[in-house]
Amino acid sequence: MAAGVATFDELLQRLGAISDVEHAQYLLSWDEETKMPPQGSVARAEQRATLARIGHELATAPELGELLEELHDFEAEHERESFEASVVRVTRRDYEKQRRVPAELRAEMTRAGSLGYRAWLEAREARDYELFRPHLERQIGLTREYVACHAPYDDPYDVLLDDHEPGMRTVEVDAVFARLRDELVALVGALGAPADDSCLRGDFPSERQRAFALELLGRWGMDDESWRLDDTVHPFATSLAYNDIRLTTNLHPETLTGILSCLHEFGHGIYERQVDPRYFRTPLASGASSAFHESQSRLWENVVGRAISTWRFFYPRLQETFPQQLADVPLEDFHRALNRVAPSAIRVEADEVTYSLHIILRFELERAMLAGTVTPADLPEAFAGKLRDYLGVEPADIVEGVLQDVHWSDSSFGYFPTYALGNVISIQLWERLTSELGDLDAEFERGEFGSLREWLGEHVHRWGRAFEPPELLERAAGGPLDPEPYIRYLREKVETLYPGSTGRR
Repeated sequence: MAAGVATFDELLQRLGAISDVEHAQYLLSWDEETKMPPQGSVARAEQRATLARIGHELATAPELGELLEELHDFEAEHERESFEASVVRVTRRDYEKQRRVPAELRAEMTRAGSLGYRAWLEAREARDYELFRPHLERQIGLTREYVACHAPYDDPYDVLLDDHEPGMRTVEVDAVFARLRDELVALVGALGAPADDSCLRGDFPSERQRAFALELLGRWGMDDESWRLDDTVHPFATSLAYNDIRLTTNLHPETLTGILSCLHEFGHGIYERQVDPRYFRTPLASGASSAFHESQSRLWENVVGRAISTWRFFYPRLQETFPQQLADVPLEDFHRALNRVAPSAIRVEADEVTYSLHIILRFELERAMLAGTVTPADLPEAFAGKLRDYLGVEPADIVEGVLQDVHWSDSSFGYFPTYALGNVISIQLWERLTSELGDLDAEFERGEFGSLREWLGEHVHRWGRAFEPPELLERAAGGPLDPEPYIRYLREKVETLYPGSTGRR
């Protein structure tokens, strides 16, 4: 055992160095999207590529593989959920996958992603897709090279999906999405006139929105010592450590909806904040998967952030922040506006019912691009066509269309499906936690969110990557991935807000 402990300590030292390089990349990426002057993009691409190459070489070093071989018996001597066994198991999985990929390909994908992000920003500013198209073509070519490194496979998309949702197969996503697509298209088609949401639009200075959002998030668990909130074009969250959480937002003075992005990113942040600190500088120190991460952002944004009980506490404070705009708007009208269901072109502004349809169409387009049946030249019209088919809407321009998302600028193929899978998981978790904690509305009305935060911390967050998603879902929610609770939740919510809608076809 003593020899095993020494070998495990050596493994931890190597993993710490890998983690440090990886998080240095995260810091450069965070800066690139929040603070960096535009002219720094070419240099930043090289900096990130260098760190990607170094990190990849460390993570695939033969010496690391030798340590993992030596630790087979050590792993078997520990309980499966122990820190020691989990570190060895997860590291071995990562090592076996990453060693298939040449370090130079990893570096080039990172470099292309950095340049692609800058081109995406410029294309949006100029409203000119052709500025971005060569970068997308390069990304797709590199992605195909990356996929080929992992042959054989049942479906090339499986390789990309596994990067974000370990062990999941495309055929499984297809089955869940087919169920969601049929139900959601019918549900949207049965709706009457959407609620009036004019109270969410007007003159809402961004700095006052920020102050209100910070007050709200402070009640939820954010603090000044371990968190920060910055501005960006496309909101995201990143974690440099369990006590260094970076959220970003994009607040628009003509609408209040940007506050919801703060709530969404908080869900990501609280996950990373509540991972067991012992996991720091190991592969365990992040969420179990992208879908589990999105389950947290969607739960806090939608299930909590759109609940009337939450706003019974916060709405008077919002009215105090914007008295001229909201003093005469009743809570019930504000709540209906916040939960308005109406198809729209932009994913990040979509309501709960239509949101997953935005994801399904992107999933289908990613598979088509990988297969070559949709080319980058075809993509703008293909994207607009899917919006028409699934949501009955037409993008006003290219920014409302194919340039609205950042993901394809930096090779984040395979991520989109996890948003909708996260929606599904969020309600499975919600049903389990409320069965144990009881109705939380009374606590929310008092501005108390600790019971929810602590339950999620105990049953989901603290475990980091110690368990693969199906096992964590079984432990936390008591069953396998199941879209039915989510469909039931949406139908009940629509029926409450639009009585009689769910009965029409």
